[in-house]
Amino acid sequence: MEIAVSAVASELAGRLVSFLISKYRGQARPNKKENLESLRRLLLRVHTIVEEAEGRYITNSRMLLQLKALTEAMYQGYDALDTHGPLEQIGAQPEVSGSSHSMDFRRFSSTPASQEVQTALRALETASAEMAEFIALLAGCERMLRSPYSCYLHIDNFMFGRRVERQRVINVLMQDGQPPPGAPTVLPIIGGRRVGKKTLVWSVCSDDRIRSRFPSIVHVDGCEIQSIDRGRFTTTPVRTLIVVEFRSDVDGSEWRGFHSLLRALTGAGSKVVIISRLERLARFGTVNLVRINSFSREEYGYLFKVLAFGSSDPADHPRLALIGKELAAMMEGSLVHLNVYSSMLRNNLNVQFWSRVLKLYRTVMEANLSVFGEHPRALLDKGSTVDITRFSPSAAAAAPLRFMLLIGGRGSSGPGPGEFPRMTFGDIISGSVVLPMKFELVWESRLPPYTVISGTCVAEKPQHSASPRKKRRT
Repeated sequence: MEIAVSAVASELAGRLVSFLISKYRGQARPNKKENLESLRRLLLRVHTIVEEAEGRYITNSRMLLQLKALTEAMYQGYDALDTHGPLEQIGAQPEVSGSSHSMDFRRFSSTPASQEVQTALRALETASAEMAEFIALLAGCERMLRSPYSCYLHIDNFMFGRRVERQRVINVLMQDGQPPPGAPTVLPIIGGRRVGKKTLVWSVCSDDRIRSRFPSIVHVDGCEIQSIDRGRFTTTPVRTLIVVEFRSDVDGSEWRGFHSLLRALTGAGSKVVIISRLERLARFGTVNLVRINSFSREEYGYLFKVLAFGSSDPADHPRLALIGKELAAMMEGSLVHLNVYSSMLRNNLNVQFWSRVLKLYRTVMEANLSVFGEHPRALLDKGSTVDITRFSPSAAAAAPLRFMLLIGGRGSSGPGPGEFPRMTFGDIISGSVVLPMKFELVWESRLPPYTVISGTCVAEKPQHSASPRKKRRT
C-alpha cells in the first residue's frame, strides 16, 4: 500500500512540476497585469505545498533545507504581489488632494514593477522545479494530529513561521542517542531580544509527541541553577525535558554542577534546552545549536498583513494594503509593534484612520532618531528611554511636555502595582484618552508563555531659565 501511495505521489509531483515549468518558465509576459496573474497562480500552488509540509513531521534535514528555500521564495512572491497588486487596482493614483489624510501612492511604484515581479516569478520557478522528490518524500512523512493551520481560526493566537526551526528542535528531542552515555543531551537555542525563542519552545513542548515522550517537563530560570528546588522533579527519576532560560553568562563550574545534578534527578533519555541571547552559552551544547533570527522583511510584511486584516480580504482594500506595507517597513521587525498596531488597525478598516496611524508612527520614529539617534525598536531592545511625546494630543499642542517610556523585562518595572494608572499601547496610540503625568504602560504577549513587558511613562517639563535677562541700558 505504501509503495502505491509513493508511486501516486511521485506521479502527481512530476505532473505538477512539469506544468509549473512549462507554464511559467521562459514565457514572455507582455504586461504587468499578466505577470501579476501568473504570480498569483504560482503562489497558490506553492503555498499549497508549504501548508501540506507544515502539517507533517519532517525528520530529513535536507528536506527541511528545501522547505526553507521554498518558503523564502514564497514570501518574496507575496511581497512583490502586495506591492504591485494594489497599485494595479487603484491605478497608482494619489488620494483626493483635499483630504487632510491624503497619501501619494505613486512612491510605491519607484521600483520597476515588471522587473520585481519577474524576479519573484523566477525565484518561485527555481524553488518549485526542485520539489518533485520533496513532494514524493513528503507523502511518507507522518501527519500531525492537529494541523497548525487550523489555528488561523484564532488569528491572534498562532505561531507564525519557524517551521524549520521548530522541526529541528523536535527532531533533536525525539532522538534516542545521547553523548556521553547517561548525560542529558543539551540543545542551545540562541537568538536576539523578542524574536520568539520562548514562544518556539512552548510550541514544541505542547506537541503531542514531545508530551508523550517526556512525562515531566520542567522550566528553570538560569539564576536558579545553583539552588534549584529538587521538589520540582519526580521522586522516581523519569525521562525529563528541562528548559533553562539564561539572561546572563554562567560560570563553567556552575553549569557542570547543575548538569551533574540533573543526571541524578532525571531518568535516561532526558534532554536540556538552553534559551538565551548570549552566543557564549552555546559552548554547553552537546548538539548543534538552533539559531532564531528576526523575520525577513518579506515574512514580517506578510505577517503584518495577516494580522491587520484578519478575516477581511486585503484585495478588497488596496489602499489600506499599501499603507500597511509602508507601516510594516518602518517598524523594522519589532514583534511588539506589529502586534499592537495590527490589532488596533484591524478594528477600523478606514483609509483616514490608517493614514493617521502611519503619520503618527513616522513622526515618533523621526523624533527618536533626532533626539537619541536610534530607531524606537533599537531603544526598546536595549531597555533605553523612548520619546513618545507625539502620542499625546495635549503634548503636541503645548509642546513643553515629553513622555519618556522605560521598558523592563517581565512583570512591572519601577513602581509597585497600582501606584500609577495602567494603560496599554493601544490607549496612547489611538489618542482616545488624555495621558496623565505618570502612568504604567503594559503589553502582554498573546502566545505562551505570555511574556509581559511593562514600563513607566513620566511627563517631563523642559528646563527653563529662572528669569529673563534685563536689557542693558546704553
